[in-house]
Amino acid sequence: MTDPSNSHDMESEGGIFTPVGSRRTFFTWVSGAIAVFIGVALAVPLLGYVISPSFKRRKKFWKAVGRVEELPVGEPRSLDYVVTEKDGWMETKAVKAVWAIKQEDGAVTVFSPICTHLGCGFRWNPEDSQFQCPCHGSIYDTTGKVLGGPAPRPLDQLPSKVEEGQLLVLYKEFKSGLTEQVEL
Repeated sequence: MTDPSNSHDMESEGGIFTPVGSRRTFFTWVSGAIAVFIGVALAVPLLGYVISPSFKRRKKFWKAVGRVEELPVGEPRSLDYVVTEKDGWMETKAVKAVWAIKQEDGAVTVFSPICTHLGCGFRWNPEDSQFQCPCHGSIYDTTGKVLGGPAPRPLDQLPSKVEEGQLLVLYKEFKSGLTEQVEL
């Protein structure tokens, strides 16, 4: 047997000694690792639930903007409607406007109210029978074709349909200043 008084001497000479860790330390580390794993496993879905609405695209809904029979043939009419927009957790009401033109055959063309040049609002000039943008002078005819000014493309047409005499519009916004239509 070894003499306990000589144990220090044996350790320094490479003899038998007590290991640094113990069973208690091992179980402390294992318990901590399991707790961290459980915490991460619960946090990831929770964070996904909180953050995910900011990555979702807004849902668009068909909105009634008026009765088709009230639209005059060949004359553009500005129609307003209130739309509820959900953006993540926020819900806001916004008034949107569109330009609607009833054709001879009863079909209705609906234009976005935003100039394709830089996004200004344009107006209808009944004396000249043209849409005119006051910002930079873009001019459009009743089909949306560019007649003059810096507008890079025709007016943006919006999806529309008629149900039970009501004109329904799916409002969309497009990037201005581009030659092709790119939805926001």
